[in-house]
Amino acid sequence: MDSKQPVVYIVDDDPAVRDAFALMLEQAGVHARFFSGAEDFLAAYQPDFAGCLVLDVRMPGMDGIQLQRALVERRCTLPIIFLTGHGDIPMSVRAIKAGAVDFLSKPVTYSKLIASIRAAFIEQEKRYKASEPNHEARARLEKLTKREREVAVLAAQGLSSKEIATQLNISYRTVEIHRCNIMRKIGARSLLELARVVRESGWQHI
Repeated sequence: MDSKQPVVYIVDDDPAVRDAFALMLEQAGVHARFFSGAEDFLAAYQPDFAGCLVLDVRMPGMDGIQLQRALVERRCTLPIIFLTGHGDIPMSVRAIKAGAVDFLSKPVTYSKLIASIRAAFIEQEKRYKASEPNHEARARLEKLTKREREVAVLAAQGLSSKEIATQLNISYRTVEIHRCNIMRKIGARSLLELARVVRESGWQHI
């Protein structure tokens, strides 16, 4: 995790909301970065981001729930605080079940927002410590594309290239190319080392 102070990553397409949050967070002495859309945040996201994510649910293009799903796939440990003027109970239940730590309705008061952010910082530290033994292994697998990770997991389970090709519905030659790229990217010299990295990462299943 980044050794710097935790950061609040604000993703909201409304510039007035971003400006209001900037004033609130500056007053609280909290570092923040702002994004006008989910796609912008996803493009900037790095596995070592520390802090929390304050995320609007309804945005043009990729919405907040879709961004949450994309971050879950990337094994992101950032706690998510959803913020919306249009939320309903089923939506909040789905978001919480998927790992969100809070679901706040606009307009939110300064005290409620800051309290939620402070709690999210504590939660992120807990999540990081829980995954710390696997941090290096996960960082190595983060270098792979989604398809390469799928091939890596299956190869670590002992499947042959032919079996992997059948399961993923791709060609044998494509699997072989992926396997070469995987070994090169993560610096593994043998299948046993690849299996160890996958096991320690906690990504034993696709």
